[in-house]
Amino acid sequence: MLKIKYTSIVACLAIALLLTHTELSAQKALPKNKIDASPKLVVGIVIDQMRWDYLERYAPLFKTNGGFKRMMNSGFSCDNTQIGYTPSVTACGHTGIYSGSVPAIHGITGNAWYDQLQKKTVYCTEDKTVEAVGSSGAGDGQMSPKNMLVTSIADELRLSFNFKSKVIGIAIKDRGAILPAGHSANGAFWYDAKTGYFITSTYYTKELPKWVTDLNNRNLPDSLLKLGWQKSLPDELYLQYATADEKPYEAKPFGNQQTKLPYDLTRGAKEGFGKLSNSPHGNTITTEMAKAAIIGEELGKDDITDLLAISYSSPDYIGHAFGPNSWENVDDYVKLDEELGKLLDFLDASVGKGKYTCFLSADHAVAHIPGFMKENKLPGGIYSDRNVLADLNAGIKAKFGIADAIVSNFNYQIHFNREKIDTANIDKKALNTWVINHLLKLESVLNAFPTAEILTTPMPQLLREKLANGFFYNRSGDIQIILKPGYIDGGSTGTTHGLWNPYDAHIPLLWYGWGIKQGRSNREVYMHDIAATLAALLHIQQPSGNIGKPIEELLK
Repeated sequence: MLKIKYTSIVACLAIALLLTHTELSAQKALPKNKIDASPKLVVGIVIDQMRWDYLERYAPLFKTNGGFKRMMNSGFSCDNTQIGYTPSVTACGHTGIYSGSVPAIHGITGNAWYDQLQKKTVYCTEDKTVEAVGSSGAGDGQMSPKNMLVTSIADELRLSFNFKSKVIGIAIKDRGAILPAGHSANGAFWYDAKTGYFITSTYYTKELPKWVTDLNNRNLPDSLLKLGWQKSLPDELYLQYATADEKPYEAKPFGNQQTKLPYDLTRGAKEGFGKLSNSPHGNTITTEMAKAAIIGEELGKDDITDLLAISYSSPDYIGHAFGPNSWENVDDYVKLDEELGKLLDFLDASVGKGKYTCFLSADHAVAHIPGFMKENKLPGGIYSDRNVLADLNAGIKAKFGIADAIVSNFNYQIHFNREKIDTANIDKKALNTWVINHLLKLESVLNAFPTAEILTTPMPQLLREKLANGFFYNRSGDIQIILKPGYIDGGSTGTTHGLWNPYDAHIPLLWYGWGIKQGRSNREVYMHDIAATLAALLHIQQPSGNIGKPIEELLK
């Protein structure tokens, strides 16, 4: 009996030791398994204002070793990627890509909005509780992601690795650097057009990292501006992809005397460095800043996945001024292709080919210039939010006796002074009806209705969903305006974006590198699917407001 007990005890001890050894081995192996299942670095590239059709339209101009063809030929292209909300503008797009969400949830309802709780206009990344770092102009640096109500995929990556992952955001525009990097980023850096330096805020650090100061001290903007904006192609080649170089409906960001390529970008004696943003040199300095971040922060140098969020802002400035069918737009994308090729070469050398994952998309696309549309007998025209605001306020005062009843006309929505309307002895329904009837008389307006009736107003389901996805009560308006296709909110020169139409909402989405299959698909996917796909690729939690789904066909 004792022998049986002794044998049983020995057997139990052996099993326990075996289980303990197995458990310890598994615990030791777990980090390695997690590391093996992740790239060393994720690089997110957002082109500010890129239509999907540029990939096909300009394909013959792109180089084999450039960025676009390399990503398309060796990676995966989602050719039918759509924005699932309105308005299609910069702040919403950058937030949507990295949060996997929409304005109705993440709260970034525009580049700016009228906030009904604060009773003032709010810029998307403004934060008066922080100070500028690297800039004497306080307003340029008082920025943070506090207005974004959800986590980004960058935040979830930091959480997954117990905040040992490094996350850096870089762009010329503050919102292009801050919103993608999320709340817990190690740093976000943007361009100060007055000084030509990259700056940040005390939300991230009390002083600029040495690598940022070193890059600033190279005075690259001054050197680049002295080069001017030269042509990359023969004239006859531009004419295959664009209209004539000089058009009266194009803006003149470099002065009224400069109407065509090449451009003299020489600075005046008291002039800042803003011309850089309006030229392809803005892409160059963004790439240089990205490379400096990879070296300075040692991104991708250990076994914990890091993330670098890069936004190329200059295509937006150039596109707004000259439009999609201009020589300047063609030239910018030829030069951008080269910059992206150099960035991929640098990543291959510094992180290792096949050891990083890269995706490329856009925050929005863009409409053709109305003057160009008219010239070619295509439907389109102009809507002026300022004129409409002034006319409506004058009419409401005359009919209802309320002065300044409308506080803003942001993001194709009329924002009432709700407190003033509530205390006035008027019929609110009658007010809404009067405003809507006035709007519907405008040549540019297709439809107008109270935002409270988005889900019940007769319209296609796709449009209803996009409008609902963009609505956040205290940051959105009271009357929704839908313009006719081809119409934009603007003036006699240049163009813009912000609507639901394919020319504003059909964006590129390319995937490349570690964990990505080679191929392409025309299946409809959405901007908000990008973060979910990254979460699946990295085996981490989806962002807190995510509504997207992984694009499984591109994952190995």
